Amino acid sequence: MATAHDLFPAVVAGLVAVLISYAVPLLLVPQAAQAGHLAAAQVTSWVWAISMGAGVCGVWMSWRQRVPVVCAWNTPGAALLASALVALPYSQVVGAYLLAAAALLLVGWTGVFDRLMAHIPRSLCAAMLAGILLRFGVDAFGAARSTVEGAPWLVGAMFAGYLLFKQRSARYAIALTLLLGVALWQGLGWGQAAVPAANTSTSAWGLALPVWTAPELSWTALLSTAVPLALLCLTGQQVPGVAVLRASGYTAHNNQLIAGTGLASLLLAPFGAHGINLAAITAAICTGEEAHPLPEKRWVAGVACGVFYLLLGSFAGAITYAFAQLPVALVSTVAGLALLGAIQNGLIGALAEPSEREAALVTFVVTASNVSLLGLGSACWGLALGLLTWWTLGRR
Repeated sequence: MATAHDLFPAVVAGLVAVLISYAVPLLLVPQAAQAGHLAAAQVTSWVWAISMGAGVCGVWMSWRQRVPVVCAWNTPGAALLASALVALPYSQVVGAYLLAAAALLLVGWTGVFDRLMAHIPRSLCAAMLAGILLRFGVDAFGAARSTVEGAPWLVGAMFAGYLLFKQRSARYAIALTLLLGVALWQGLGWGQAAVPAANTSTSAWGLALPVWTAPELSWTALLSTAVPLALLCLTGQQVPGVAVLRASGYTAHNNQLIAGTGLASLLLAPFGAHGINLAAITAAICTGEEAHPLPEKRWVAGVACGVFYLLLGSFAGAITYAFAQLPVALVSTVAGLALLGAIQNGLIGALAEPSEREAALVTFVVTASNVSLLGLGSACWGLALGLLTWWTLGRR
């Protein structure tokens, strides 16, 4: 039977995943809200809704399937809303949330998603995972190029500490590196000037109160917001999220995962949730060896991640403000170092099958290019061109 000592790294992995989710992708929410002139209470409700949805889905799915399922919110969708909230009333945007969530629920419930994933080689999923995460590994050291005073020293000291901690105890290396970075930031002031601007209007130092917005359906919102939102979620979040699990050797009931996150999105849409989905980047932190040496024990990291979402999301306004204060160099370094193992495993899995190596390489390169065309991200294009290469060259 696992002890608390054995499961501590898994809990830390869940905490790091939540930390990265709040410190980086969440910053798109206040920006989009500012473009739509939303009230502070509506922004707080928005953050509360996506936190509760990600938390409940992560806890339930991880416990139910004994797989480290990490959920998050539709990050590219939040970027899309920066323009949608300018052109449409908020009630119609909420209506678009409902339609997009209903579409994803239907895709999962009918089993279409699982049938689609069954035709994608595992090596291409691993290559897409490595391509998605490569940027974060590069950014871990790229933060040292910052002209902000103290940032290079902060990155260098954290990497040196990481090597020392990894040598002595690989299980606690990331947690100790995070603590070291925070201590240096607070004690010596390294990288404090790199703090991103915070939207103080969203800070409410108390329990967050959800705000109901009656949805309004319109053809304009359907075509301009709901359809792109569903496509971005499916291709940019759900497919990479399942790919992370497959690349890590987990076999999950994917249709249930897609349907479950779609249902959560549907229920929380009137409170501001623009989309709950599987995570890809933060999920890789919870599916690797750093979370737990035994793959069958890593589901605890998914549960821990969900619990932290629920706890921190209950103070949505205050947490949004607090996490915005972390220096960019600290967050980038911790994220990159935590994902080194996942990048390594992705590359190994991508090149494992000789007959699929060229297709996997195309998938990796295109995904890592971060190109975006026709509203689709690089992960979608990387997988599409990789499949085209695999199908074409496989006929030789």
